[in-house]
Amino acid sequence: MMHTLRLFSPAKINLFLHITAQRLDGYHDLQSVFRALDFGDWLAFRLYDDMDSAGLGGGDTENGIPPISLTGASHLTKNLDDNLIIKAAHALAKHSPKQVQGVHIHLDKHIPTGAGLGGGSSNCATTLIALNQLWGLNLDTQALIDIAATLGADVPFFIFAHAHQCDAVATGIGEILTPIHLPKRAYLLLMPDAHLATAHFFKHPDLNKKSLFINDLSSYATWFDLTLTPPFHNCFETIASQDSPAVKDALAYLHALPCHATPRMTGTGSCVFLPLEAEMIDQAAAWRDAAPCRAVICHSLNGL
Repeated sequence: MMHTLRLFSPAKINLFLHITAQRLDGYHDLQSVFRALDFGDWLAFRLYDDMDSAGLGGGDTENGIPPISLTGASHLTKNLDDNLIIKAAHALAKHSPKQVQGVHIHLDKHIPTGAGLGGGSSNCATTLIALNQLWGLNLDTQALIDIAATLGADVPFFIFAHAHQCDAVATGIGEILTPIHLPKRAYLLLMPDAHLATAHFFKHPDLNKKSLFINDLSSYATWFDLTLTPPFHNCFETIASQDSPAVKDALAYLHALPCHATPRMTGTGSCVFLPLEAEMIDQAAAWRDAAPCRAVICHSLNGL
């Protein structure tokens, strides 16, 4: 039986982000294309051999869940039980309690929080994938996606991308996913030190909530892959630039670079990125080093 597992937990970007309607339940319908990246976090899992390790904490004795401990994440939440990694482990344990074992999880964090890169959601999904293997639950992809959807709107994408090894068109509140096959792409990713207030942005009077729903996105890939041709856009980008000088400066830096690609923001920010043409990848190292904030060159995990 497997006792340890180490998995990559990728970041994601939105190639565009449209809100197509506001729903009666207060949520918003969106349309976007998600890409998983080779930049991300790592999660290490180790099953406890001694099931009497009650002093480890992180379990739920009332519901019969053995100890689940987490290191490397104390700076992310005041209470570790609020971390999506722990929530994922508990959700899976409650779904299949008879096969659960105590587990220690260590997070090696590289994705900044509040950046629109889906770091917490990715960690959550990676935990579901790992514990499904370590606990021998044998849940299929759809079962994991159903559990993931109860934990966060972006979590199902990372299950989907891992299972299908492709990017996804996201609709609904982000939980309806269909495959899309795009060219492999490198990106210059800038991560300003800014944590933006997503809830505030959704209430902003200038937010466009009536973007047209676009059918057959695969036929429009050249409109949002390298360049961003109207009507494709990120509906939060202008608002975020007004709210955060750091985001505005990072976008201005990318716009000033000598290339034909369109810089843009991912999610509700604060991370911004520039798709790289093949002939620009060597030059991109100098652009990364001169950037006004933390920057990395990364690649899509999937692509043609």
